[in-house]
Amino acid sequence: MGFSPLSLSQFLSSILLLFHFHSTISSPLSSNYSSSSSSHSCAHRQSLSLLQFKQSFSIQSSPFWFARNYQYDQYPKTESWKEGTDCCLWDGVTCDLNTGHVTALDLSCSMLYGTLLPNNSLFSLHHLQRLDLSFNDFNTSHISSRFGQFSNLTHLNLSGSDLAGQVPSEISHLSKMVSLDLSWNYDLVSVEPISFDKLVRNLTKLRELHLSWVNMSLVVPDSLMNLSSSLSSLKLDDCGLQGKLPSSMGKFKHLQYLDLGWNSLSGPIPYDFDELVSFDLSWNNYLNLEPISFDNLVRNLTKLRELDLSRVNMSLVVPDSLMNLSSSLSSLRLYSCGLQGKLPSLMGKFKHLQYLDLGGNNLTGPIPYGLEQLSELVSLHLSGNFYLSPEPISFDKIVQNLTKLRYLALGYVNMSLVAPNSLTNLSSSLSSLSLWDCRLQGKFPGNIFLLPNLERLYLSYNEGLTGSFPSSNLSNVLSRLGLSNTRISVYLENDLISNLKSLEYMSLSNSTIIRSDLSLLGNLTQLIFLDLSSNNLNGQIPLSFENLVQLRYLYLFSNKFMGQVPNFLGRLVNLSDLDLSNNQLVGPIHSQLNTLSNLESLILYGNLFNGTIPSFLFALPSLLYLDLHNNNFIGNISELQYDSLLYLDLSNNHLRGPIPSSIFKQENLTALILASNSELTGEISSSICKLRFLQVLDLSNNSFRGSTPQCLGNFSTMLLVLHLGMNNLQGTVPSTFSKDNGLEYLNFNGNELEGKIPRSIINCTMLEVFDLGNNKIEDAFPYFLETLPKLQILVLKSNKLQGFVKGPTAYNSFSKLRILDISYNNFSGPLPTGYFNSLEAMMASDQNMIYLNATNYTSYVYSIEMTWKGVEIEFRKIQSTIRILDLSNNNFTGEIPKVIGKLKALHQLNLSHNSLTGHIQSSLGNLTNLESLDLSSNLLTGRIPTQLGGLTFLAVLNLSHNQLEGRIPSGEQFNTFTATSFEGNLGLCGFQVLKECYGDEAPSLRPSSFDEGDDSTLFGDGFGRKAVTMGYGCGFVFGVATGYIVFRTKKPSWFFRMVEDIWNLKSKKTKKNVGRCGARRN
Repeated sequence: MGFSPLSLSQFLSSILLLFHFHSTISSPLSSNYSSSSSSHSCAHRQSLSLLQFKQSFSIQSSPFWFARNYQYDQYPKTESWKEGTDCCLWDGVTCDLNTGHVTALDLSCSMLYGTLLPNNSLFSLHHLQRLDLSFNDFNTSHISSRFGQFSNLTHLNLSGSDLAGQVPSEISHLSKMVSLDLSWNYDLVSVEPISFDKLVRNLTKLRELHLSWVNMSLVVPDSLMNLSSSLSSLKLDDCGLQGKLPSSMGKFKHLQYLDLGWNSLSGPIPYDFDELVSFDLSWNNYLNLEPISFDNLVRNLTKLRELDLSRVNMSLVVPDSLMNLSSSLSSLRLYSCGLQGKLPSLMGKFKHLQYLDLGGNNLTGPIPYGLEQLSELVSLHLSGNFYLSPEPISFDKIVQNLTKLRYLALGYVNMSLVAPNSLTNLSSSLSSLSLWDCRLQGKFPGNIFLLPNLERLYLSYNEGLTGSFPSSNLSNVLSRLGLSNTRISVYLENDLISNLKSLEYMSLSNSTIIRSDLSLLGNLTQLIFLDLSSNNLNGQIPLSFENLVQLRYLYLFSNKFMGQVPNFLGRLVNLSDLDLSNNQLVGPIHSQLNTLSNLESLILYGNLFNGTIPSFLFALPSLLYLDLHNNNFIGNISELQYDSLLYLDLSNNHLRGPIPSSIFKQENLTALILASNSELTGEISSSICKLRFLQVLDLSNNSFRGSTPQCLGNFSTMLLVLHLGMNNLQGTVPSTFSKDNGLEYLNFNGNELEGKIPRSIINCTMLEVFDLGNNKIEDAFPYFLETLPKLQILVLKSNKLQGFVKGPTAYNSFSKLRILDISYNNFSGPLPTGYFNSLEAMMASDQNMIYLNATNYTSYVYSIEMTWKGVEIEFRKIQSTIRILDLSNNNFTGEIPKVIGKLKALHQLNLSHNSLTGHIQSSLGNLTNLESLDLSSNLLTGRIPTQLGGLTFLAVLNLSHNQLEGRIPSGEQFNTFTATSFEGNLGLCGFQVLKECYGDEAPSLRPSSFDEGDDSTLFGDGFGRKAVTMGYGCGFVFGVATGYIVFRTKKPSWFFRMVEDIWNLKSKKTKKNVGRCGARRN
C-alpha cells in the first residue's frame, strides 16, 4: 500500500473523528448514488471508459485504513464490472434512463489503490452529474484540473482519499455544483485565496461545502461571506483559518450545519442563525464566550440539536445557564471550557440527549440526580473535573438507568466514596469505560471484564483497585487495556493472550504482572502501544517482540532488563517512541536502529551504554526527542542532519570536543542539556541565541572557556533555566536582562567572571534561584535583588564583595528566601538585623515536602552544592523544607542580634570566622529545627545559653575559638558533642572538655527577647515544634537522603521518570570545590 504510518497527531485525530463524523457516511449525497437498472443499455464508449478506469487501479488486500477506522462498509465495487455486460447494472453506476449515459458514479469505500492521473478514462464520462470517489487510496495524487470539465456535475465527493496539491481553480467552472466535499485528505490539499474567491463567487447554487483538513491558512475568514446564501452545510474543520469570525452571518438563512472547529479563529461569536441544527466552534483556543453572548446564542438557536464549543473560553458562564439550551438537544460538548461551579440539578430536561461531554472543566460537588433521567444517553464524559465527587446513591441510579450507555469517561473524578462493585450494573452495551485515576478502592467487579461489546477499558492509576483480570471469555473486540498503577493481577499465559488478539493498546506500567512467559506478548501482533515500565522485569528483552510489527510506542523503562539493545528493534519500522531508560542495558548502540525513520522519541538514559554515540542517531529524519543522559558514552557529538529536534539531553557522560554548530540550527529546540561531560570544550557561540524557543540551557560542569555570550540575557522570553556553572568562563555576567523574561534559575557558579552584578537582573521577576558563587565579582551587596518577589535561593559566596550589608530598602525584602549564602567575601559592619526581620520563609516550615524545580518545566529539578554540617555536599535535589543562612568568613562585627531567634525554620546557621562580640543570644533556643550551628572563630564571650540544650535536632555544633566561659549545658544532643566543638574556649568546663566545674560557676542567662516585654507575646507558639520532635524521628538528614519518584513530563504527557541519589560527599579541598554548584534534572 502507498501510505506511510500515521504520526501521533494523525492517530489521535482519527480517534476524535470517529465520534465527530460517525453519521457522515449516510449523508444525502451518498444516499442518492445507488445503482439502478435502466430501459436503455449502457453506451459502448461509456462501458469502455469504465473498464479502462477499473484497470488503472488495483484492489487493496485490506480495507483502506481511513475508512476502516470509521467503520465504513468497504468492498471492491469494480469487481462486478465485467466486459460484455450492461454497465448500467454494475455496482456504483447509474445511467440516464433514456440515453444510457453514465450520470452518477458512486465508488466510495471501494478499496481502490493507485494514482489518479489527468489522462484517466474517468474524465471522458462527460455526462456525469454525481461523482463520489471518497475513502479510497489515490496515493497522494494531485487533484486534476480536468474535474472542471464535468459541466453537468452537481455533486463531487473526493473526501478521505489521500489526494494532494492545490484545489484547481477549474473547479469554479462547475456552475451547477450543489455539493462539494474535498475534506479529510490530511492537510495534503490546499486552496489559495484567489482560487477560493473564484470558487465561492461562481458556485452560486452551492448548498454543501465541506473542506475539512484542506489547508486554508491564507484565506481570510471574511471571504466566507461571499458564499451562496443558499448554503445549508458549511464544514471547514481544521483548515488553519486565522483571524476574526465574521461578526454577522445572518445572510445564511438556510444554514443548518456549521463546523469551524479546530482553527485559530477569534472575536465575538455570531448567533444570528435561525435554522441552525448543528454548530461546532470547538478547539478555537482564542474564542471567548461571555455570559451575555452565550444567552443570545442559546435564545436564538431554538432548533439546535448539536452544539460543540469545546476549548472555547466560557469561564464566566454560569453552568446553570446551560438550562436555557433547546430541550431537543441530542449532543452537547463543552470540553475544557473553563466552566466553574456545580452541575445544573435539572439536567433531566434534555430527554433527547445522547452525547454529553463536560470533561476538563472545574465542575464541583456531586453529580446531580437529574442525570439518571437521561435515558437516551449513549456517551457521558465528565473526566478531568477534579473536584466533582459522585455520591454512592446517585451514582448507583445513573448506572442502573442509563441502559443505552456505550461510552463512560470519569477519569480524574473523585470516586473515593463509590464502591467499585456499583459498576456491576453498567449497560451490557458498554464499549468504552475510562476511570483513570479516580481514587477507586476495593475489588473491581469481574463481570465488567467480560462485557461482550467492551472495546476500551482504562483503570490506570487507581492504586487501591484490586481484583484479577480473567484469562478467558473476554470480549473479542477488546482493543485497549490500561491497568497501570493498579493492584489488579494479570496472568500472562496462553489462554489470556489467545483472547486478546484484537488488542492494540496495552498499558501495564507498575502493575501486578504474574507471568509465566513474557515472550507470549509477542503474539499480540496488532499492538500499537505497549507499556511495561516500572515492573522490575529482568533478563533480556524478549526476542518475540520482533513480531510486533505494528508497534509505534514501546515503553520498557525502569525495569532490570540486561544485555544489549536487541537487533530486532530495527525491524519495528513503525516505531515512533522508544523508551528503554533506567535499565541495565550495556554495550555500544549498533546500527540496528538506523532503519527507524519514523522514530520521534528515543529515551535511553540511565543505562550502562558505552562507546561513541553513533552518528546515524543524529540523522534520523523524524527525531524530536533524544535523551541519552547518565550513560558512559565517549567521543565527540556528531553533527545533526536535520533541524527537527525539540529536546536534547546528553548530560552525565564522557563526551568531549566542541558543541556541533548544527545544534544552533535546531530552531524549535526547547531543552539543551549537555551538563557534566567535563571534557566538552571550546567557546559558547553567540549563535546559541538563535534558539528562541529554548526553555532550558544547561552546559554546566564542563570545560567551556571564553566569554559568556552577552545575548543570553535577552534573546528569549521563554528561557526558564540558564546554567553555565562550573566551567572556565571569563568576562562579565550578561549586562542586559530583558523585561518580561521568564528566567527562574540562573547559575554562573564556579567560573572566573569579573565586574559587577548587573542591575538589570531585577527584570527577572520570576527568578527563584540566583547563584553567582565562586567567581571574581567585585561589588557591594546587591540590594536591588531584594525586590525579586520569588527569589528563594541566593548564593554569592567566594567573591570579592565588600562593604556593609545594611538591611532592607523595600517592603517584603527577601521574604521568600530559603537559602542565603554570602560567605567568603569581605563584608563588614554589623550583621543585617533588618533582613533577619523580613526573611519570612525562614520563620515558618513548609508542611509539604517537594523538590524545587522549574515551575513551567517540571522535569528539570534544581540542585546545589554547599557546605552542610561542615562537609561539602551536592544536593542533586533541593527539598522545599530546607532553610540555610551562611554569613561566615567575612568581617562582620558587633553582637548577634536577638531577632535571629525569629528564624525558627532554619536548619543550618553559620556565622563563623567573623569578628562578632558579646553573648550568644538565648533566643537561638527558639530555632527548634536547627541541625547545624557554627559560631566558631569569633570574639564571643559569656556563657553558653542553657536554652541551646533543648535543640533536639542539633547534629553539628561548633563554638570553638571564642572567649566563652562557664558550664557547658547538658541536654540530649549537647551530651553527644566532643571537645572539638568547644576547643579554644579556656573558660569552659564540663565533661565534654574533660574539665570539672566547681561550685555554681554557670548560672543560666536571663532569656533574651527581641524587644522589651514578654517573650510569650512575641513567640506565641514558638515552641510548638517541640511537641512533635519524637515523631520527627531522624529528622531532615534522612529526608534529604531519600530518593523521590517524580512524574516525568513529556509528549504527549503520560510517562514517568527516575529515582536519583540526593547527595555525594566529598572533601573540602579548594575554594572552587567549596562552591561547586550544579543543577540536575530528573
